[in-house]
Amino acid sequence: MFLSVVIPTYNRLPILRKCLLALESQRLRQPGHVDGYEIVVVDDGSTDGTIDWIESGDLPHVRLFAQAHLGPAAARNLGVEKATGDTIVFIDSDLVVTETFLQSHADALVRGQQRLGHDRLFTYGAVIDTNNFDEPTREPYKLTDFSAAYFATGNVAIARHWLEAAGLFDTQFQLYGWEDLELGVRLRQLDLKLIKCPEAAGYHWHPPFKLGDIPNAIDREIQRGRMGVLFYRKHPTFNVRLMIQMTWLHRILWGALSLGGRLNERTLAGAMQWAIDRGKPRLAQEISRIFLNWYNVRAVYAAAADLKAGRDAGFRLGD
Repeated sequence: MFLSVVIPTYNRLPILRKCLLALESQRLRQPGHVDGYEIVVVDDGSTDGTIDWIESGDLPHVRLFAQAHLGPAAARNLGVEKATGDTIVFIDSDLVVTETFLQSHADALVRGQQRLGHDRLFTYGAVIDTNNFDEPTREPYKLTDFSAAYFATGNVAIARHWLEAAGLFDTQFQLYGWEDLELGVRLRQLDLKLIKCPEAAGYHWHPPFKLGDIPNAIDREIQRGRMGVLFYRKHPTFNVRLMIQMTWLHRILWGALSLGGRLNERTLAGAMQWAIDRGKPRLAQEISRIFLNWYNVRAVYAAAADLKAGRDAGFRLGD
């Protein structure tokens, strides 16, 4: 198989450097299941010098394409369109992988096909969160790294023809969130089986949490709430309602935990800063989930109400 690693990126040059250099250093077994690979980078309107660095760098496997800032769904679709491989590997541009990453995905795909007797499957590698910029791959796996997602593009490999059969990503998802899981619903309808592949580990780097991150985090939760309603509009099932937190249980739970919004970015600032000052930024981030989830749930119900009333819910709806 020939692998095309598709990576959308937007203003992430420092960690993108590590991402691409790790992919350029892959060890492939010979003979093996991989005939070769390419790295298809789609720049989604970056302003941080991403294009200049890639064009001037020694990156023999990289093919660069650029688009206006249209979001990750459109960027991934362009990447698949330009890819030459029969197998697509999706990762995010802030993921740093080990040198056996691609071989591990390929081996798992072949084993899965042999066991099932068909290729109606995809592999999902481990995604390990880390704040360690200098050596991200030294981070151990943690309980909080577990994911029950069916199809998430942070680290997944799939035959190209199944993506095309499902219709690729819906570019109506122009704000943050849900475009990959929505495609996952359509792949599930095609009876594709998820094959876990923990040995294909990717280390998802993000800087240590600080109070200055909160405004952007709140904005992402509001966007995710709006995109969640679009997700539910396309697939109006109870399972999707659970995924996007559009149930009375979530409304009561996060309303109660946040005391109806009284525990928020202002009233919890002292507790979060206390944790940060003691070298526990992850604890501070977990504290922030109390009010961030409440922002998300409120955004879901606000977007649903706007949609029901025929108002602009903050996202573009199809015909």
